Amino acid sequence: MAGKPSIVFAHGLWADGSCFSKLIPTLQAEGHEVFASQHGLDSLENDVACVNFTLNHVPGPIVLVGHSYGGTLITKAGTHDRVGALVYIAALGPDEDETSQGHQDQFARTPLFDHIEVADGRLWLKPSGVPYFCGDLPEAEQKLVLATGAVPAADLFNQQVPGTAWHTKPSWYIVATNDRTVNPELERFAAKRMGAKTYEVASSHVPMLSHPAFVLDVIREAAKSLEG
Repeated sequence: MAGKPSIVFAHGLWADGSCFSKLIPTLQAEGHEVFASQHGLDSLENDVACVNFTLNHVPGPIVLVGHSYGGTLITKAGTHDRVGALVYIAALGPDEDETSQGHQDQFARTPLFDHIEVADGRLWLKPSGVPYFCGDLPEAEQKLVLATGAVPAADLFNQQVPGTAWHTKPSWYIVATNDRTVNPELERFAAKRMGAKTYEVASSHVPMLSHPAFVLDVIREAAKSLEG
């Protein structure tokens, strides 16, 4: 395993670490130590802390990969000294003075948000919203996504903690051009602003599930940049 960077994943809303299940076995077989943060979507502070706990127990250098809201987490936790590269997958990338919600509000709202229910202080994805989230997956996989997704606190996107790792860490960005959850124009804007090496794929919001080989190639490129 000498010379192989570690890979740490951070999931987004209505997801858990299993959303990277099509990537992890391959990366492990290629010699990387791989972990997925299992944060609870209760608060931004706690979620960033959970990513940092993982980073503390993984040898560096680390490629830190975030999907969707996980992009906010890697932006904050990526300032960790073991992190050498950031990979954003259809992800948010707020600047220091922005919340996740403020970052999104700069662009047109996507169809998914007409299919959200607020109950018990949580944001629930309705079954009718699943096609807008991961509509290019087979029906059985869409049902699995709905069944395994963690449910976020309703005010999660309005919370703020310090840290903007993409100001100083090299970044890669995968734009999902058919995304109906995060606006693809937001994704392009975020990628350009952070100076990321950018790739586009005709995918829903979950390219790591619908186009895993494409996503693996980008992660490999980021990892190779850290090999000495």
